[in-house]
Amino acid sequence: MNAIDLLKADHEKVKAILSQLSESTDRALKKRVELLGKLEMEITIHTRLEEEILYPAFKEAGSKEEDIMYYEAKEEHRTVDSLVLPDLKETDPGSPEFAGRVKVVKELLEHHIEEEEEEMFPKAQKLLGKAKLEELGAQMEAMKANHKKEMAANKIAA
Repeated sequence: MNAIDLLKADHEKVKAILSQLSESTDRALKKRVELLGKLEMEITIHTRLEEEILYPAFKEAGSKEEDIMYYEAKEEHRTVDSLVLPDLKETDPGSPEFAGRVKVVKELLEHHIEEEEEEMFPKAQKLLGKAKLEELGAQMEAMKANHKKEMAANKIAA
């Protein structure tokens, strides 16, 4: 699978989880905790795929304009990974605060996804070409499988 198609499929998965999470009620504690765990796993793996495989190739192939896009995308990841998601994980899933924070996470991620899919990905397709995107996609599939195994092993060990 090419890198862009793989990342877009991940985006759809994340959007589906976010929709379920935002539609859940404060009485659905178990469901919220489960969805939050899935969201964290998907975002963690997806971020690593982008930051370790696609983004460096995109930055290298591009010019100053692509550099700016690269750093903006990385900053959006950092905001979600370092600030928003940790706050959400520490919030009582039965509270109105949780619902508010889910809404913010959803808005941030949907904005980020839209920018990637409408601006970065089309540029990446032009800059990198089909063969390179296929090669990056294969690397991503291997990395994704490894990370899922690691995360499952860590969950068992915990």
